[in-house]
Amino acid sequence: MKLGIVGLPNVGKSTLFNAITQAGAESANYPFCTIEPNIGVVAVPDERLKFLRDLHQSQKVIPAAIEFYDIAGLVRGASKGEGLGNKFLSHIREVAAILQVIRCFEDDNITHVDGNVNPLRDIETINLELIFSDLEMIERRIQKTEKLAKTDKSLFTELDLLKRLQAAFEEGLSARSLEYSEEEADLVKDFGLLSMKPIIYVANVAEDEVADDGQNNPHVQKLREFARTDHAEVVVICAKIEAEIAELEEEEKAMFLEELGLKQSGLDRLVKASYSLLGLISYLTAGPQEVRAWTIKKGSKAPQAAGKIHTDFEKGFIRAEVVAYDDLVSCGSNAAAKEKGLVRLEGKEYIVKDGDVILFRFNV
Repeated sequence: MKLGIVGLPNVGKSTLFNAITQAGAESANYPFCTIEPNIGVVAVPDERLKFLRDLHQSQKVIPAAIEFYDIAGLVRGASKGEGLGNKFLSHIREVAAILQVIRCFEDDNITHVDGNVNPLRDIETINLELIFSDLEMIERRIQKTEKLAKTDKSLFTELDLLKRLQAAFEEGLSARSLEYSEEEADLVKDFGLLSMKPIIYVANVAEDEVADDGQNNPHVQKLREFARTDHAEVVVICAKIEAEIAELEEEEKAMFLEELGLKQSGLDRLVKASYSLLGLISYLTAGPQEVRAWTIKKGSKAPQAAGKIHTDFEKGFIRAEVVAYDDLVSCGSNAAAKEKGLVRLEGKEYIVKDGDVILFRFNV
């Protein structure tokens, strides 16, 4: 899963990226310090893996992974090439979802590219650049489709959709904000629109405001109100605290979070929100050699899930031996779970659930 961290210059993007990936991307108090997208691969936190490792005395633990792309700060006019805009926009096309970091803290020592802190203006600046980029692409596609539709009437649905998108973009609306029929939803996926990408607004707050989830921060409240209209989610973090957490050992990390009154780190909450936003779940495989988490789309059937391990598993799928993680924990062992009838044999139509521990049987 690839997630792109975007935002205006100096809102805390690179600080956050450094914290969650410990990749050491340059972070400085001036625009355009990030030119190429820094890429960091992050292990998805999953407590279930530790239990399974201890249960099977596994040699290796392989968690699911997320790629974070730290994409350089956008500015007004990026879609027309201002700053290094066109390059930045092309990097956004590579990601599955956008984490838009919004500055919700006051600090006279950190300059704001527009002079003062105003989350809704910052969002409008970035979202409009994505929309303008989409509009340019849609207008080219309309010209091409109009010519083809003269001899192919099956393109009328696509042409109507393109013109509806054009009208929305001209009003400053994102593709994400429109309603689509099933046929239109399939078509719009092929357009590769930036403003269609799922989005999480990451409210970067001061250190003393993260424990109460930004409840008393007026910038965060305005951001939440806007996000409801934009089919988006808000996650409140403090990039500065995340940077401190990143340097601690696991035990120290838990103590530090407790002192701050936090149950989870910002990374844990971002991962959880990203999985939910993209409709993803994890199933688990376990044995003496390795314990591993596999990320799949919610609603995937057993053969599709098996295909994540190897295409041969999907082609030659026979059945899946499945036990729910919670049942395995309550029983204490696979043998005890079998005795209680909690280990099931499932066929091709079985829809895999989050936390299923699965052994696939296949024949090629």
